[in-house]
Amino acid sequence: LGPLLKLILTFYATSILFVLVIMGLAARVAGFGIIKFLLYIKEEMLLVLATSSSEPALPTLMRKLENLGGSKPLVGLVVPTGYTFNTDGTSIYMTLTALFVAQATNTPLTLTQQLTIFAVAVLTSKGASGVQGASFIALVATLTVIPTIPVAGMALVLGIDRFMSMFRALVNMVGNGVATLVVARWEKEIDRETLRRNLA
Repeated sequence: LGPLLKLILTFYATSILFVLVIMGLAARVAGFGIIKFLLYIKEEMLLVLATSSSEPALPTLMRKLENLGGSKPLVGLVVPTGYTFNTDGTSIYMTLTALFVAQATNTPLTLTQQLTIFAVAVLTSKGASGVQGASFIALVATLTVIPTIPVAGMALVLGIDRFMSMFRALVNMVGNGVATLVVARWEKEIDRETLRRNLA
């Protein structure tokens, strides 16, 4: 149980750092603060944590992004597309879990194999959106790329998948919200001051 708890905590810490640092930097460049944005969508975040899926929060997230100044066509294109292709949380989950299974089954991996897992996880995560638990199936497909890792080792993480699924969906949703505002700024649909005022 100890290593499984460490995996969960590592995933949570990685997700939080990714949102605050990487997405925070993108938000800062676009002219708004990531913390204010997180507070603005706190109801959607709670819904995602409760359901372990970002899908139920889609309608209200889109409405809130439109209220911030994004046009209906832009929000209607970027958010649903991002739910399929902008899956940062799923990519982080799949890479960390694959490496955990390799370590737990005492399977040594070269740097090339680790980078291969990363590259394949980024690709296969694109097909893991929508249905809760789909990421777990996509992870099994990812592990088949490195035949030395026993796929049966996935049984080790099956019991904690629900706990990781919450943050995985949360990072995916936040990433789509940030991406939409960044695109809206690029398209000059909303200026920096209006965005900051609406978030406040």
